[in-house]
Amino acid sequence: MSDPVGKLPSELDQLPDRDTEETAEWAASLDAVAKAAGTRRAEYLLRRTLQHAEAAGLALPKLLETDYVNTIPTSAEPEFPGDEEMEAKITAWNRWNAAAMVTRGSKYGVGGHIATFASAAWLYETGFQHFFRGKEADGSGDQLYIQGHASPGIYARAFLDGRVSEQQLDNFRQESGGNGLPSYPHPRRLPWLWEFPTVSMGLGPLSAIYQARFNRYLQNRNIKDTSRSHVWAFLGDGEMDEPESTAALALASREQLDNLTFVINCNLQRLDGPVRANFRVVQELEAQFRGAGWNVIKTLWGSAWDELFQLDTTGALVRRIREVPDAQFQTYATRDVAYIRQHFFGASAELVQLAGVLSDAKIAECFHSSRGGHEPRKVYAAYKAALEHKGAPTVILAQTVKGHTLGAGFESKNANHQMKKLTVDEFKDMRDLLGLPIPDSAFVDGKVPYGHPGADSPEVRYLHERRAALGGPAPARKVHHVALPAPADRSFAPLIKGSGKQEMATTMAFVRLVKDLMRDKETGKRWVPIVPDEARTFGMESLFPSAGIYSPLGQTYEPVDRDQLMYYKEAKDGQILNEGITEAGAMADFIAACTSYATHGEPMIPFYIFYSMFGWQRTADQMWQLADQLGKGFIVGATAGRTTLTGEGLQHADGHSHLIASTNPASLNYDPAFAYEIAVIVKDGLRRMYGEQPEDVFYYLTVYNEPKVQPAMPEGVEEGILKGLYRFNTAAGLEAAPAADAPKIQLMASGTAIHWVLEAQRLLAADWNVAADVWSATSWGELRRDALECDEALLRGEERTPYVTRVLEGAPGPVLAVSDWMRQVPDQISQWVPQDYTSLGTDGFGLSDTREGARRHFGVDAQSIVVAALAQLARRGEVPASAVKEARERYGL
Repeated sequence: MSDPVGKLPSELDQLPDRDTEETAEWAASLDAVAKAAGTRRAEYLLRRTLQHAEAAGLALPKLLETDYVNTIPTSAEPEFPGDEEMEAKITAWNRWNAAAMVTRGSKYGVGGHIATFASAAWLYETGFQHFFRGKEADGSGDQLYIQGHASPGIYARAFLDGRVSEQQLDNFRQESGGNGLPSYPHPRRLPWLWEFPTVSMGLGPLSAIYQARFNRYLQNRNIKDTSRSHVWAFLGDGEMDEPESTAALALASREQLDNLTFVINCNLQRLDGPVRANFRVVQELEAQFRGAGWNVIKTLWGSAWDELFQLDTTGALVRRIREVPDAQFQTYATRDVAYIRQHFFGASAELVQLAGVLSDAKIAECFHSSRGGHEPRKVYAAYKAALEHKGAPTVILAQTVKGHTLGAGFESKNANHQMKKLTVDEFKDMRDLLGLPIPDSAFVDGKVPYGHPGADSPEVRYLHERRAALGGPAPARKVHHVALPAPADRSFAPLIKGSGKQEMATTMAFVRLVKDLMRDKETGKRWVPIVPDEARTFGMESLFPSAGIYSPLGQTYEPVDRDQLMYYKEAKDGQILNEGITEAGAMADFIAACTSYATHGEPMIPFYIFYSMFGWQRTADQMWQLADQLGKGFIVGATAGRTTLTGEGLQHADGHSHLIASTNPASLNYDPAFAYEIAVIVKDGLRRMYGEQPEDVFYYLTVYNEPKVQPAMPEGVEEGILKGLYRFNTAAGLEAAPAADAPKIQLMASGTAIHWVLEAQRLLAADWNVAADVWSATSWGELRRDALECDEALLRGEERTPYVTRVLEGAPGPVLAVSDWMRQVPDQISQWVPQDYTSLGTDGFGLSDTREGARRHFGVDAQSIVVAALAQLARRGEVPASAVKEARERYGL
């Protein structure tokens, strides 16, 4: 029998059939069911068979979607261990105070969000009462990624347990007075409460995955027992549209991160309207997560639906709820029963018959409010199943009503994300619904009161008892400072003494330094090298066999280069995190490592090295997340500058990362020119971040791939290196030194530009009798930071001179600053330079060319610097104007 026309062969056509007769019998049975009972019955049997096969562990492709019903039926729910009535009271108080806090703040115009926590309250409360482990238990506790818009509910709970005062609630989003609460989870603003900043959409899910992965990394490297730590990420269904939200799903399943649970609040609404107006976001998310290898638990319908499903003997109800698009279901949640009978149940004769035995009250309860995410027993069952599932991460798709309990004016309305307050009458209706003992007399002058049952009330005692049993308050951030000993000077000595006659790029100098530091007996194991699939580009392959590349499976194969000295070695206790081509993933790794000192009480020293173009430009939002989370570590932009990797062209030519980095207050940005500068900066960075008095900062270093002879460190330059500027040499030391009365100029350079400036210094002396001193500007940003602090001090009546002003005071002639960056980078300090100041840089787009060609194109090569210097001096009348024209002609400019 030939295949039908157009039928494509499948993999089954390529597999031998050991028993064609048996196969034919199975096919005939399916045909018979379809003929006798209909195609829907045949589909049902196939789906149940596949689900049974999956549960039995048979190696079959998984179903990407299951029926639009709860994964855990009511009959299979475990016994609920808590006092449900008491927990309902606690949740009611938290709902009230969250809404009151935002409403009271609205009169100041500070805004806030009410509807998100209203829909998710039981998702949080069930976890706080029964699952989330605190910091006072053994290990590190759980890591909680709270959905940013739900923060009012978390503050309300902290008010109930006594950690936040009424005054602080009234100062929600009003922090300048020093006793306020930040809008969202911000560790830098409220470091005793929040661990993870999450409101920048998509970064929470991505970071949660890498945090769970880093927990395993610490465990497998025998640094910290994290076996009892679980990562919980609370997310919105609309947030899952962000690319970062789903970027690392495969990593989580590939590495079997069963220490991770996503809880997605599927209230079907994003900021402006339905998440999937014409589709079903729950089914879409299920397929996405199941396809990525996750365990999926759907908690969709409340117990009121049980009767409907029991009456659905034909499957018509299940089919109907699966075909109704989300926007229409939101409409059902706001319409009367007559509308629902007509538009939902009127779709088929079976549904009309089913609706005929249902009361109006039952239909209203089901469609208006009964969702799985609003029932603690169903949420508890889902959480328990998630923790018990082994071998894969779990996602819980919990359906809720956005604005639940806030009244008909809020629930399921498209605009409820922008609705910031309730009226007094709406609050009174909410009070009655929740059964709270708040009298009308408490509403003074139309002001909504906060509610609290009392510090010794049964509710508060119950709350404290549950948290004590789980290891203390949550969420909570605690830092037990562990100072790391300073590495021995011998690790820095090779860079301090220079490279002799050997040429070495500063990228390689940094890698060699870290390789030596990783051998340190005290702190070597704490280094965490992170690289996005470019280790060989940066000369890091020498670390492969010694440090190993982290893999939870170890190395299950024989590497193709096993017979080579620097072979590709993966290991379960490997130290290097080689992330593949994902800068976002590498940054998420880096953040987890940078904050391990707080999350786990284990300070780690991560360095993340990457093409400098693909750092701040591509992942600047995560750099802010790093700062907000008070992370510490070294970010290394390799192949830096706009002209040192010119063969790669425009997309690889970075001339602006230092400008972007300068906007981040926690980032200390350095552009070292020489290997010894790197040694001094890294040594001081270790002291500032990991010493006896640690600072909540991180370092951004740019290093270059241009091999140069690295000089030995001159005496007495350490302070200048760290502050950002020092005099490297003077014209007096040149072989062809200019005359004593020669015109003078100060040449200032950072990074690889120092070499062009040194050549320009030589040309100015030899060809034009101009004496130029050369300054190494290791950090334009630190010079500016110091100057700004001096300006601020002046406003307080303190007289302070900026370092850059002080160190340049009396230096003869004008200043010409040069770098491989846009002119805005060195121009950051221009207003504090006492001399006439100008700059050269690589403004515009990059291009493919030789280094020499690119530098001539941008006008930053040695000859262009000479012409610019002469032009500066000519404007001052210190050289004839004709010299500028003569120089241009001589150098072919």
